Amino acid sequence: MPDFDPKLGKQLPPPPALGSEQEVGPGQGTTLAKEAATAAAHHPETPHSPEMTPSIVRELFQLFRDMFRKGKGWPMLRLGAAILVILVFNMFGQVRLNQWNGAFFDAVEKRDTSAFFHQLLVFMVIVGVLLALVVAQTWLQERLKIRLRQRLTQVLLDIWLKPNRAYQMGFMGENGAQPDQRMQEDCRLFSELSTELGVGMLQAFLLLVSFIGVLWALSGPVSFTLGGREITISGYMVWVAVGYAGIGSGLTWLVGRPMIRLNTLRYAREAELRFALVRVNESAESVALYNGEPDERRNLDEFVEAVLKASRRLSGGLARLTWITSGYGWLAIVVPILAAAPDYFAGRLSFGEMMMVVGAFNQVQSALRYFVDNFPKIADWRSAVLRVATFRQAAIDLDEVTAESRKIEIGPHPKGWLSFESVSIALNDGSILIEDATAEIQPGERVLIMGESGAGKSTLFRAISGLWPWGSGKVRIPKAEEMMFLPQRPYLPLGSLRAAISYPASPNTFDDARIREALERCGLGEFVDMLDKHERWDRSLSLGQQQRVAFARVLLHRPKWVFMDEATSALDEENQASMLALFENELKGASVLSIGHRPGLEEFHTRTLHIRKTREGAILLARPRTRQNGTSSSKLGPKWIGRFRRSLKSVRSRA
Repeated sequence: MPDFDPKLGKQLPPPPALGSEQEVGPGQGTTLAKEAATAAAHHPETPHSPEMTPSIVRELFQLFRDMFRKGKGWPMLRLGAAILVILVFNMFGQVRLNQWNGAFFDAVEKRDTSAFFHQLLVFMVIVGVLLALVVAQTWLQERLKIRLRQRLTQVLLDIWLKPNRAYQMGFMGENGAQPDQRMQEDCRLFSELSTELGVGMLQAFLLLVSFIGVLWALSGPVSFTLGGREITISGYMVWVAVGYAGIGSGLTWLVGRPMIRLNTLRYAREAELRFALVRVNESAESVALYNGEPDERRNLDEFVEAVLKASRRLSGGLARLTWITSGYGWLAIVVPILAAAPDYFAGRLSFGEMMMVVGAFNQVQSALRYFVDNFPKIADWRSAVLRVATFRQAAIDLDEVTAESRKIEIGPHPKGWLSFESVSIALNDGSILIEDATAEIQPGERVLIMGESGAGKSTLFRAISGLWPWGSGKVRIPKAEEMMFLPQRPYLPLGSLRAAISYPASPNTFDDARIREALERCGLGEFVDMLDKHERWDRSLSLGQQQRVAFARVLLHRPKWVFMDEATSALDEENQASMLALFENELKGASVLSIGHRPGLEEFHTRTLHIRKTREGAILLARPRTRQNGTSSSKLGPKWIGRFRRSLKSVRSRA
């Protein structure tokens, strides 16, 4: 029966399978994704619901904690400390420039030519120092962006490329989707905007601290009568600056807050469009053979329209925000002059002192209005933080949901064999189980599992590899370095043919002679002179050639255990026989567990298990047979006869 989760208050089914029988792409609303979102109450169900997410402080703390682990954050700390020193010197330079401002305009007011030219020389020195500081700050800031992006990308790659994680993240719905954008565009935005906004806010704070004292000293007290009572306000220009900036910040937050959600939505739609374009490009041959260009155009038009719709909504929000930010900026030209004018006309301030007051006021309110001026950028940054944080959290939720659900235990076999102990494996739609399956496959055996399409053969293959942990029981496996898995479509990495054949080992692991020998043995002799050619080999090679490349890998790595899932499906009978003959000759003694239904496969196996559907479910039968030499193989008869039955009901997704 399904496990009962007290946290959710209902039964937990295994998630639907991902594979050739039933494809479930990243971003689709699978049962597992819904359960994960519900189980982690702190985690957003969609990336465009910021109200449901953890606080920005906690998100940043978790991300920076991961980046600073194992002492790998020291380069960023050193750059940050250097930038802080530069900002402090810049603050003193700005204060000195403001003092020069007063002396310069006093010289202008007095028509003092000597003082005028002297102040010009002082200005050149101040500007020269400030220019050097700005250049140094810019260089350090750009270096910090690079370091920050490098470390964040490494953290996300470590999370994503844990064993089996990249495959299983596809079940986590929208939060685990588009890993390419999370680790490229979102990491870039996070690093660049975090640096710019962080340095900008620190600089604004330092300028605020330094100039608020200047402004307080220059702006005398102001007195007025209210209700027959005289009220005196000291440093009134400071309060004018604070009030003006506060009004602007409040209006900006009210008008611009929806832009966080709109930016996040736009990034999600951009990622979907890019994925759709890449998918069409990767499948261009199949699309052309079906004459499916019009249909693909209709589908892509829908993705483009979704992007445009999100962009239109964002542009409307930006236009509304511009009313506040631009109006605030224009009024800032005259507000300090209007505030200082009474003291100037009353003779309490000289012209130079008034310009110092105006300069100090502008610096104070510029620091205070930093939020107003940078809100669009802050909204963009907040969206990037949200998408990076939700991707990280999706990986954590995946572990939590897997731990809470029934889980197949994978562990080493004490004798280095392959065994199944009361294993139950969820198939396809989550409603069929292989229940209480027990078997033991010894070294040297070659076992073939056959069955009609959709019976769950590939799910069994994934369960052995650890890709499919949902279920129960124990699978005991040989050492990892002794195993190799051959899926129906082999993976060919980007790069040279040498790298593709050597994968997952380094391209320099095997010498040319061994690689050439493996290619020739697998019928790929025409490629021996192309080992170091860089090409999209997954496109230039046919599927049959790619499958033979996989067998060349096996020949190079010489694993003791080989697991194949339709690994010869694209080969003709002659090539299939040639590849399987490896286990009779060069790889004699290797254990083989293969899945397939093509004629001729039984000839190369010592035991055959057949998955057959019945009204009650499906059963796994052993089929005794006679080999070509006339000896019966029934003595190798099955130690594993599992039976399937429908025992789990799919949990309907919540609205």
